Amino acid sequence: MSRSDKPLVWLHGEIKTPPLSRAARMEAGYLLRLLQKGQAVGMPQSRPLPVVGPRCHELRVRDAEADWRIVYRLDSDAVVILEVFAKKTRTTPKTVIDACTRRLREYDHA
Repeated sequence: MSRSDKPLVWLHGEIKTPPLSRAARMEAGYLLRLLQKGQAVGMPQSRPLPVVGPRCHELRVRDAEADWRIVYRLDSDAVVILEVFAKKTRTTPKTVIDACTRRLREYDHA
C-alpha cells in the first residue's frame, strides 16, 4: 500500500473463506484495492446506496452459494466498510440499512 492509498476502516463484517469462496474473497479484495487507490468502480460491481447516506455504495460479489454485498462509504481519507452480508432477496434488508446508518452516525460522531 502506498502513502496515497486510502486505508480501509472496518466498522463491521469481515471477508474470509469460509463463508466466501476463495474466488469471491479474491474478487472482493481486488475491488476494495481499486477503491483504496481512488479508482472508480461502477456497475455491475458497485452501485450507489443513497438510502444509507451520501457517498455510500455496495460492492456486489457473486459466489457459487450466495451473492455477497459489501456496504461502504467513500470518504476523502478512507474507505469505510459498514457491513458484509449474503444477499438473499431483491432488496437490501431494512435491518442492514438501519445498522449501516447507525454505524455511520456513531463513526462520524467519534
